[in-house]
Amino acid sequence: MFPTLSRKVYGKNLVYFDNAATSQRPQTVIDEWNRITAESNANIHRAVHRLADEATQAYEHARDAVKDFLNADAREEIVFTSGTTAAINLVAFCFGEAFVSAGDEVIVTEAEHHSNIVPWQMMCRRKGAVLKVLPVDDDGHLVLEKLDELLTERTKILAVTHISNVLGIVNPVEEIIRTCHAKGVPVLVDGAQGAVHCKVDVQKLDCDFYVFSGHKLYAATGTGVLYGKRKWLDAMPPYMGGGEMVGNVSFRETTYAPLPMKFEAGTQNFASTATLKQALNFTNLLSDNELIKYNDEIRDYLLDYLRNDSRIRLFGVPRGTSDEKIPLFSFVVDGVHHEDLALIMDKMGVAVRSGQMCAEPLMDRFGVTGMLRASLAPYNTMEEAEYFVKCLNRAIDMLL
Repeated sequence: MFPTLSRKVYGKNLVYFDNAATSQRPQTVIDEWNRITAESNANIHRAVHRLADEATQAYEHARDAVKDFLNADAREEIVFTSGTTAAINLVAFCFGEAFVSAGDEVIVTEAEHHSNIVPWQMMCRRKGAVLKVLPVDDDGHLVLEKLDELLTERTKILAVTHISNVLGIVNPVEEIIRTCHAKGVPVLVDGAQGAVHCKVDVQKLDCDFYVFSGHKLYAATGTGVLYGKRKWLDAMPPYMGGGEMVGNVSFRETTYAPLPMKFEAGTQNFASTATLKQALNFTNLLSDNELIKYNDEIRDYLLDYLRNDSRIRLFGVPRGTSDEKIPLFSFVVDGVHHEDLALIMDKMGVAVRSGQMCAEPLMDRFGVTGMLRASLAPYNTMEEAEYFVKCLNRAIDMLL
């Protein structure tokens, strides 16, 4: 079902534990991309010929699949982008243009990926606004007690990750949204990891924006989703100008197309975006209770090992049950460089991530230059987890 997972690396069976960066693709996703590329390669929303119609239908069926996946109120609230980064940049620019003035405030958290920090910094610099930060505690949990004092009458929006790509802790986004809405502040949720590991219902969350990437959710690369409440999307100016985002164009004035086309200028990555439907079909199959139980057992096995090895410092530790944490583990080993560990693990056939994970402020918070991260998907097995532990122990012994 997953062709990449059957290959060997350095003569060893591949153990792919870098899913938080990019998940592997099932054959159904690959087949859909190949089908459109080989049989229906034509620009969407333009021509009336058969190929263009087929490509357009596949693209728009993907939008319907995303709407259902997120339980959005309407398909017009689903905007396709090239990924989470592009979706956040779109909101930061367009929301900033419409609603942010000099002296206003934007709140992010200390646990954010660079993609949910830098676009807001750029917007604040452009508009003369102030960026404020909600901190995390030593275990990697957001310090919610400080949220009320950060929120003021000048706060225009708060941006928070559903699940940190470093800490793996499921943040209490519903509580954060309720607190912000009580003071009239909209909330953007970065769902790059949340859409993969949580059942997301944007109407239940009541978030104003929710964004995620297709390539972390078994779809092709270069695909992303922005969900936005219609009231915000209608009020925001477009991010880019060009073909298909217009109503009427003249040298005197241009009007814009209705949602969601207003935010989808130019030729879209239609072959890749169409794979979102197949990817989400696969994701929906993962709701099987026995599979969930099995995946939880793997998570708990690795969590128990990493918490109890005195050589290892694990970041993102659940305070209650292990259900607070997804199968994502970032850690350091005292006296060992994270990249050396990753290189040795690679030679054993184990793919993990090393470095700052695009979260340099969080690295600074914990006083490290980088970490090693193992992140699992439902196609990973207990046998792979046991092999990972064996290889990690061997690599540490070699380097200490």
